[in-house]
Amino acid sequence: MNEYLDPKEAVVDIYCKELKLPGLKVSFREIARDAMLQNLTPVAFLSACLAKEVETRAQKRLSTRLRQARFHEVKTLESFDFTGAPKLPKTTIISLADCKFIRDRENVICVGQSGTGKTHIATAIAVAAIQQGFKVRFIRVSDLIQELLKAESEYRLPRYLKTWNKFDLVILDELGYINLGAGSPLLFQFCSERYERGSLIITTNLDFGRWGEVFGDNALTVALLDRITHHAHVIPFVGESYRFKESKQKLDIEQLHS
Repeated sequence: MNEYLDPKEAVVDIYCKELKLPGLKVSFREIARDAMLQNLTPVAFLSACLAKEVETRAQKRLSTRLRQARFHEVKTLESFDFTGAPKLPKTTIISLADCKFIRDRENVICVGQSGTGKTHIATAIAVAAIQQGFKVRFIRVSDLIQELLKAESEYRLPRYLKTWNKFDLVILDELGYINLGAGSPLLFQFCSERYERGSLIITTNLDFGRWGEVFGDNALTVALLDRITHHAHVIPFVGESYRFKESKQKLDIEQLHS
């Protein structure tokens, strides 16, 4: 037996589809039931309907921007264990989540050994930026180098660089893990294009004095550092690797139960 369909509800469905109100289309029956139970006025009912549509659209925009950011894994500041990193400047990091540095077109550089939470913090700040309406893109330096080299070989480097102008914040993850080789001047050009135009968050396992090792050109390295540190917040990550500690704790637990 077919379920009875209220003609009036069917008409509302049609109107919601025509007016492109997906949130209201899904929720108007529940809102109507609540309105009857709460004896809401027509204006209050209309307000609840519109509020649901606004909420749905905001959530859709957030989901779209999170997807466009291409995070390898979404992280938040709430999920970061600051107690395990007592030397980390927590107050500074939390203040960066207000994203004033993006409005001021400043950079953030996270420096420290592997596994100390640099990518987590960089991603968490970027997620906070997305929640505030900024456009963000995450990319590993090794992947960016490959894309830059490919664009150059296909004679479309200027066009490729322009595609990054739409992002308010770009996260360059894992600088220092590979020698940049022929990609060094291209990365320099990429960062120079964003100088005082858009913000960068860079995570690196190398102190500034060792950047020349991966760029292979001291003059270029000095020029790059001059640009990206001119308006920058430098966050030192000191301590034992989180991944190492987690592995050690897991091993200790396994040995305890063996």
